[in-house]
Amino acid sequence: MPVRQEPLPSGFGAASTALEVIQGIDLGGKVAIVTGGYAGIGLETVRALRSAGATVIVPARDLPKARAALAGLEGVEIGVLDLLDPASIDAFAAGFLAGGRPLHLLINNAGIMACPLTRDARGFEAQFATNHLGHFQLTARLWPALRAVGGARVVSLSSLGHRFSPVMADDPNFERREYDRWSAYGQSKTANILFALGLEARAAAHGVHAFSVHPGSIVDTDLQRHLTRDELKAFGVLDAEGKAIHDPARNLKTTAQGAATTVWCATSPQLEGHGGAYCENCDIAQLLQPGEEAALGTPTTRRPGAVMAGVLPYAVDPVAADQLWDLSERLLGITFRPA
Repeated sequence: MPVRQEPLPSGFGAASTALEVIQGIDLGGKVAIVTGGYAGIGLETVRALRSAGATVIVPARDLPKARAALAGLEGVEIGVLDLLDPASIDAFAAGFLAGGRPLHLLINNAGIMACPLTRDARGFEAQFATNHLGHFQLTARLWPALRAVGGARVVSLSSLGHRFSPVMADDPNFERREYDRWSAYGQSKTANILFALGLEARAAAHGVHAFSVHPGSIVDTDLQRHLTRDELKAFGVLDAEGKAIHDPARNLKTTAQGAATTVWCATSPQLEGHGGAYCENCDIAQLLQPGEEAALGTPTTRRPGAVMAGVLPYAVDPVAADQLWDLSERLLGITFRPA
């Protein structure tokens, strides 16, 4: 069944922070994994979950950076994980499962954006491989720990950028078409939404629910590393002095505001019965209809007045979600059939 993409409303909004939305939530005794939880909105997510009492594991590719960022934060563990390396994913998951702990929250937060054409050792395009395939494999390997919990949640970080491209299932790795960094990013972000939809369809019967999230535009993160200052100014996210503009009404958020929707999706009782939803501004996003400025364009072709909220129908299409699931299994050479 298609997910009902209609705001609740939740009572929160674009300016809400992660600490505000988690207020009153008790995560004592709960275990969370947050990929990329040592920088940007991932780090804010970790802080919020810890404030509610959760034990948080942060898998990291850059261990020195992770240790420095998380120093002094009690109740946080650091593991080794490279989302572009399937052996690394398997090793991290095996290590976690060996500890016998259940997994209450899996936050698939790590990602890259708008990088030059890069391929991993398998030949997979890096944005699709990092943002989607790596997290697909990680979730599959951690499934026994998620299933062991009544009410576990998986949250995948997507983006408004899903509008830049659907998943091109016939050529996801740009082997037969010209590479465009924004199309590649958009494809990976659409995949994050479809993965949540596909996981919900397969895992809900086991008490595991999935959500996808648009955090907003947050300039103060490493995600912007492949963009020049001039590009960021042209996109309207930096002021004349080159400082980040924070205006949640325009989806330009602080890291604390950017982490809020993730934390809300991971913990809010308001989302009971709404698994699979794509969320933004701490609420379920509206489904866009044809003619509602659906063609946002890329950051370089954005039209004045384009709607900066909502989700496109192709990103919440159950048929496309099933096709992506099959494609992901085939590319990774694994079978992920929750049971």
